[in-house]
Amino acid sequence: MDYGLHIADFTWKSGPAQLGPALAKHVRGAEDAGIQRITVMDHFWQLRMIGPESNEMLEAYAALGFIAAHTQKALLHTLVTGVIYREPALLAKAVTTLDVLSGGRMGLGIGAAWNEWESRGLGFDFPPIAERFEQLEETIRICLQMWSDSEEPFEGAHYHLERTLNSPQSISRPHPYLMIGGGGERKTLRLVAKYADACNISAAADVVAKLDVLRRHCDELGRDEAEIEKTAMAHVTQESTVDDVVRETERLRDAGFTAIYWFAVGMPEPSAVVDLLGGALARVS
Repeated sequence: MDYGLHIADFTWKSGPAQLGPALAKHVRGAEDAGIQRITVMDHFWQLRMIGPESNEMLEAYAALGFIAAHTQKALLHTLVTGVIYREPALLAKAVTTLDVLSGGRMGLGIGAAWNEWESRGLGFDFPPIAERFEQLEETIRICLQMWSDSEEPFEGAHYHLERTLNSPQSISRPHPYLMIGGGGERKTLRLVAKYADACNISAAADVVAKLDVLRRHCDELGRDEAEIEKTAMAHVTQESTVDDVVRETERLRDAGFTAIYWFAVGMPEPSAVVDLLGGALARVS
C-alpha cells in the first residue's frame, strides 16, 4: 500500500513568513518516512471544511515546483486541478515542465471543479456542471494529444488549438500519470474508465459500490479494469492514532485500493503528520 501526503493546510505554527523552510522540511521528512507521493490542492482559498477561507493557501503548480526541488523520489501532482482554472494547453505545458525538471515525477490530477464561491470571488468562469464535464473531457484529450507525437489541430466544442506542439516532451512515457478525481457514478467514473491511469475516491464514500460502478463502465467501454489504479483520500486529526490509520488502511486495502492520500485537519505542526503516517506505514508495508 502506497501512502501519499496530501498537503491541504498550510496554516502552521511557524507562520506565513517561514512557509518556505517549513514546507521544504515537511516534504523531505515525508520522503524520509517512506511516503511515496506528495500532492497539493488546486485551490486559492482554504476550504471551509478544513478552516477559514482566509487561511494560507499556495498556488498549486508554483508549490509543486518548489516541492520538486526539495524531494528526490516522490510522485507529485495536484489532488485535483479544477478544469476551469487554466487553459488546457497551459495546463499540459505546466505539467510537462515539472515532469522534465523533476526527472519524470510529475502527474496530472484533474476534475470538473466544484468550488463556486471561490471561483466567483476571484473571477473564474463557473459554467454549469454539464459544461464543466464537457470541458474536462476535452482538456484530458488535449493533454494526451500534447503528450503524444501529434501536432495536429484540436477542434472541440470549447477549445480550438491550431497546433499541439509540446517541446520538450514529458519524460514520463507514454504520458505523465493521469488521475481523475471524484466519485460521480454517471460521468466522473466513466471518464476514469475511458482515459485515466487512476481514480481517487473519498474514503468516506461507499467505496465498494464506487468500484463496482467503475468496473461496469470498464466493461461497457472494453477497458481492462485492472489497468486503473484505485486510490482513496482520507484524513487525520490531532486525535488520530497509528492504530486508527492502520485500521483504515486495512479496510481500504481489502476493498481493492492500492494507495491512500492522507490529509491533515487541525494539525498545525506538520512533523506530527509525518510521524503519524510514518508510524502506520511501517506497520502496513
